[in-house]
Amino acid sequence: MTLSQQHAASLSAETVVVAAGRPPRERDEPVNPPIVLSSTYFGTGALDDGDRGYGRYSNPTWDPFEEALGQLEGAALPGLLYASGLAAVSSALSLIPAGGVLVMPSHSYSGSLVMASELAQKGFLELRTVDIADTDAVIAQLAPADGKPAAMLWLESPTNPMLGIADIRALTQAAHDAGAIVVTDNTFSTPLVQQPLRLGSDVVLHSVTKYLAGHSDVVLGALVTSKPELRETLLHHRIIHGGIAGPFEAWLALRGLRTLALRIERSQASAAVLAERLSAHPRVESIRYPGLPTDPGHDRAKSQMSGFGSILCIQVAPAGDLSPADAADKLVRALQLWLPATSLGGVESLIERRRRHAAEPVSVPENLVRLSVGIENVEDLWTDLQRALDGLDS
Repeated sequence: MTLSQQHAASLSAETVVVAAGRPPRERDEPVNPPIVLSSTYFGTGALDDGDRGYGRYSNPTWDPFEEALGQLEGAALPGLLYASGLAAVSSALSLIPAGGVLVMPSHSYSGSLVMASELAQKGFLELRTVDIADTDAVIAQLAPADGKPAAMLWLESPTNPMLGIADIRALTQAAHDAGAIVVTDNTFSTPLVQQPLRLGSDVVLHSVTKYLAGHSDVVLGALVTSKPELRETLLHHRIIHGGIAGPFEAWLALRGLRTLALRIERSQASAAVLAERLSAHPRVESIRYPGLPTDPGHDRAKSQMSGFGSILCIQVAPAGDLSPADAADKLVRALQLWLPATSLGGVESLIERRRRHAAEPVSVPENLVRLSVGIENVEDLWTDLQRALDGLDS
């Protein structure tokens, strides 16, 4: 690859996302890395000799994406690509020693919560959940006077789906003081909006499926760290547990990554417009979007993020004889442009009532609707929303 870490550090993220992970500049060679479809490679097969050896250990198609993501996150090392976001979650959780304490947001990606809860039920770890926006409460759980200190602090900011904002700097410092490592899920923000490693985190996690790949056509995950010993441990877990990415999916993800800056710029600008308008609509009971000055996480988000992301959530006001959940479902069904589907971060705008999922925490309101703003014309998106909201009374 041709873009060094040192050179990348001197460039804007909008340039790195296009320039990183390119093949060497040699005559008649492609400007884009090719897909390599091979399960094995010539050589001794000994990893300590630098050989790729076998397809579960390495693939040349992974390398460009891993290099680009590492540089975008400001890491000293390439990232690690996984078969899914949850495969990356599993690898990150493997860093907790047997019986160790995990402090995790009570509102965070449901897959992460379910996995941690199942590990706790089997006795592999002790799980403590907490409101991640309450800094004092988190610190109290990291090193309680009547309990053992945490081995890992799991951060997610903004949280999914409640959009709570963690004080990443303060919490990573407190976690390190308690002897814990810090993993931060940066899926909602992406490295173009927030860089947790620079704020003190040890490992950053992404569901590559979402914004990084950006086209709702692959399922992948990734981890990034600047610490060689952590990366080696995570790499070993990936090799042994087999959570590897397919070459074609890795190639698609890199192609999607090239337009990340443009997609974020458009969707983030539209999200700000929609949040302002939704906050004034009588059928919206409440709204969370960190870009709103009235949002409880606004000042904190402004201090550690370069933008406010493209996700917002609303609680639909009761309408007529409809229950809160039914009112939210009616809104979703009435939309014509917004797509009623799970996931987020694609070019298309998606909407869903989160409590329809059995795994969603019961503390998530029944009438909460999460909106992932895509890159369509914002006036078209608003017209669709306004029509559906106005129709709740009919």
